[in-house]
Amino acid sequence: MEPEVVSRLLALNHQFYQTQGREFSSTRQRLQPGILHLMERIATGNRILDLGCGNAQLALRLFQMGFNGEYVGLDASSAMLAEIPQTLSDLPNFNFIQADISTPNWDEGLISAGTTAFGAGFDRILAFAVLHHLPGDDLRRQILHKVRRLISQNGYLIHSEWQFLNSPRLLKRIQSWGTIGISEQQVDAGDYLLDWRRGGYSLRYVHSFTLPELTCLAAETGFIILETFLSDGENSRLGLYQVWAPI
Repeated sequence: MEPEVVSRLLALNHQFYQTQGREFSSTRQRLQPGILHLMERIATGNRILDLGCGNAQLALRLFQMGFNGEYVGLDASSAMLAEIPQTLSDLPNFNFIQADISTPNWDEGLISAGTTAFGAGFDRILAFAVLHHLPGDDLRRQILHKVRRLISQNGYLIHSEWQFLNSPRLLKRIQSWGTIGISEQQVDAGDYLLDWRRGGYSLRYVHSFTLPELTCLAAETGFIILETFLSDGENSRLGLYQVWAPI
């Protein structure tokens, strides 16, 4: 994918989460079943990096579980971060940072001389509904290589990808690339433009991952896949979850 197309799609999603941040947050007031299932893989004393932490519903659940480790939540949207409960922001072991992982130096404050600012790597790096908003194989690989350097030797990368093609309702949200002046030939297979109709009309870029695609991506960036399952939504097939371990 050409760099200028990548930049346009990133800008489109950034605008969405800024202008629709509060409205989007109102639809994310509980954790998805798939995330709840994976909470058993998180210990109360873990060192956690949560990429795309949003309104911190996951951090809130950790707090309610008696989490006493170190949590760092990153999100590019100031509008989403503004929705985080003040009680969490005031806790010394919960840190929230505005950072865009699509930019080259997003990890600068987290890693130095082979260790993170929080010790020798994160025990759990979470990326729920994040990778599918990153356009282009090159950008995804760059980010995952950084994640690989940030993770501890026995850590896990736990992530989910939206499987909107499994929903007849969401299929109706797919829009033509011509809507934003891009041709289908300029994007990759599996790339889609979806509309948002709640509290105003907006558009988002989303990539639909296949299992072979994720398998290749894991291998190319130094991971093995430990667990894969579908969950969420009216048919329990709207979220594809995976647990990766560093090789």
